Amino acid sequence: MELHTLRVFLTVASEKSFSRAAEKLLRTQPAISLSIQRLEIELGEKLIDRSAKDLLLTDAGRIVLDFGRRFENLQGELENALAELRDMSAGRLTIGANESSTLYLLDHIERFRRKYPKVKVQVRRSLSSRIPAELLDGELELGIVSYDPEDERLVSRVIYDDHLAFIVSPSHRLAQVAEVSITDLGDETFIAHNVVSPYRAAVIREFQRHRVPLKMDLEMPTIESIRKMVQRNEGVAFLPLMCVQEEIRQGILREVRVKEMTVDRPIRLVYPARRALSHAAQAFLAVIKELEARPS
Repeated sequence: MELHTLRVFLTVASEKSFSRAAEKLLRTQPAISLSIQRLEIELGEKLIDRSAKDLLLTDAGRIVLDFGRRFENLQGELENALAELRDMSAGRLTIGANESSTLYLLDHIERFRRKYPKVKVQVRRSLSSRIPAELLDGELELGIVSYDPEDERLVSRVIYDDHLAFIVSPSHRLAQVAEVSITDLGDETFIAHNVVSPYRAAVIREFQRHRVPLKMDLEMPTIESIRKMVQRNEGVAFLPLMCVQEEIRQGILREVRVKEMTVDRPIRLVYPARRALSHAAQAFLAVIKELEARPS
């Protein structure tokens, strides 16, 4: 089986169209169809159900798609490894993280870039729920998540202890109070993140358990926008401490402890257990260990 023919099949499968695959590969549609037919003859299996209105893969097609992606990942790893042989500081590192977890990486990336300036670092913004699958598919090499994936195919270890912080504006009525009861928050307007997460569910659950109304009259798409609205005293919010600790230090925001609520948010580094990490990924792990070992 030629890798070129396999790549044609992968393109057809990902584009779900012979014509779009032909455009992407700069070939004619008949040439694409012929390549697929030759691959089917070589494997002795039909890979595409041509009787369906939309392009559907057969069971054999899905198996070939899975192995084809592995071939592509191996090819990428080969190219990366050869680049690293030529120059130990060369290569690429791809890390997946959601909006808030990306902030945790800033110090680590800064130190890593000082030590290995020729390594290309790409942080992809991903939904936390999708990061484990993207790691296993080879789309990411490392991932930062705020939950335990509980998958034996992945290594997962806590690298930072975070928690949800109840934050208010310095001009808010609670700004000078160190601690409040959850029952004091029934009249507050909460600015919520409109991304579903276990931590949003935990907050809702605690308010329900204490029979306190939770007024989420304003939902925003990003943590930055929530932070700005709280600074303007348009409402209050629960946000990861790592996302607001600088503003708290500067006095732009205030954290107030809610005595009935402690929502820990451990940050975890996740990577495949059975796939060898690149030199760049190993070096990044070393940077994390160095920063963890620093006196706080």
